[in-house]
Amino acid sequence: MSIQSENIQKLVARREKARMGGGEKRIEAQHAKGKKTARERLEMLLDPGSFEEYDMFVQHRCTNFGMDASHPDGDGVVTGCGTIAGRPVYVFAQDFTVSGGSLSKTMSEKICKIQDMALRNGAPCIGLNDSGGARIQEGIDALAGYGEIFERNILASGVIPQISAIMGPCAGGAVYSPALTDFTLMVKNTSYMFLTGPAVVKSVTGEVVDQEQLGGASVHASKSGVAHFAAENEEEAIQTIKDLLSYLPQNNLDTAPFVETADPVNRVDDALNELIPDNPNKAYDMYAVIRSIVDNGKFFEIHKDFARNIIVGFAHFNGRSVGIVANQPSVLAGVLDIGASRKAARFVRFCDAFNIPLVTLVDVPGFLCGTQQEYGAIITNGAKLLYAYGEATVPKVTVTLRKGYGGAHIVMSCKQLRGDINYAWPSAQIAVMGADGAVNVLYAKDIKADPENAGAIFEEKKKEYEELFSNPYQAAQKGYIDDVIEPRNTRFRVIRALEQLATKRQEIPAKKHDNLPL
Repeated sequence: MSIQSENIQKLVARREKARMGGGEKRIEAQHAKGKKTARERLEMLLDPGSFEEYDMFVQHRCTNFGMDASHPDGDGVVTGCGTIAGRPVYVFAQDFTVSGGSLSKTMSEKICKIQDMALRNGAPCIGLNDSGGARIQEGIDALAGYGEIFERNILASGVIPQISAIMGPCAGGAVYSPALTDFTLMVKNTSYMFLTGPAVVKSVTGEVVDQEQLGGASVHASKSGVAHFAAENEEEAIQTIKDLLSYLPQNNLDTAPFVETADPVNRVDDALNELIPDNPNKAYDMYAVIRSIVDNGKFFEIHKDFARNIIVGFAHFNGRSVGIVANQPSVLAGVLDIGASRKAARFVRFCDAFNIPLVTLVDVPGFLCGTQQEYGAIITNGAKLLYAYGEATVPKVTVTLRKGYGGAHIVMSCKQLRGDINYAWPSAQIAVMGADGAVNVLYAKDIKADPENAGAIFEEKKKEYEELFSNPYQAAQKGYIDDVIEPRNTRFRVIRALEQLATKRQEIPAKKHDNLPL
């Protein structure tokens, strides 16, 4: 056998050993927990045969106490590039079978290299997280490694899409990288995120809580809003990433992929003409409107289980990717609260950063009141959504379906926040407040002064107010509404508006950066 052939055999053997990560026993343990290995996850995520691995032979350089004397190739993370639906992406997948996926300086260098390549080449960066945290034996080097990753998350923000999937533990400082990315996915029952674990929580606060209750997927998807998606299993999580990418551009200078559709632009839906209840206090389902007007009724929702009084997500209108923000009258009457404001603001800013037009469907009675909201800074949080819409320069089309009251009307992409095309259904009520509240404020003295006729006075003034404000025509007369449209034609009118705005160019004043009300 020639020396060259022998060297090739050694290379093949070393590659095979590296692919085994921590070895068969640890792989079996990973599978026993219902978890895939790093390489199995990448195989599911990327197009077959497209993965190009980098730094397979990198080894840790730590010699501190308690460290395994072995120096496994790859050092607990698999990195490289590949394609998803033919589009280039850069990926890293932490390998829990090697030192519990703990982050070393060399692991951080591998991840940073991928982040740099993604940013330099204008392609999405996807991280599959499954790590026990910082490698204790490396001390400050591990902490420095996290800092390097975080800085790259920050620099890449708004330039390339960044997606984090939490496939196992993610605790301590490690949670901040996913928090800095655009979208975070978690897997139910096998993944969790928290700054301090149950043992520390108990010792400090006395509170007894397990990992799932403290930072499981369901908790972060419904209560904290940290997770945008909570998948039933890893296969669903991987498919969710693929579906999400289909709506996104490669970078902030690109446009999202066009999707061919046979759904007619001028399709009408007569059911929309009968959708709004006669009783203004009666709920209806905004999902019915969204499904009716988007291509093929397909809507990809973001943050489905968090702040359900507002809906955000992606859809296509005549093949073009669009972000949708909509109040949900069937949950808290569609009122805006702290969670809804944060959720929608974050989504609006993402769409604006990546050239994705916004369609806003409005039915909002106002902001939620009460001490809990005021103490929680509803003012500042509501201002986030106002700021996001006012700052956005992408095409913005707004349709007011029923209620648009007070400050909430302004916040939901009104004309004065540079809304491009603002439509209203004939059922729209755009005013400072509803009729009942307005009469009680404006005619309280008259009603009190004549108790015998109080009911009649109230009803008379209420009817007068409704004639003035419980319709969209006053706003239309003043140009705040561009047109009052028949509900059944909403799809056609929105698509035509988006086509008119396709070449929109709008700038904001030159500045180092803004000062978003955080």
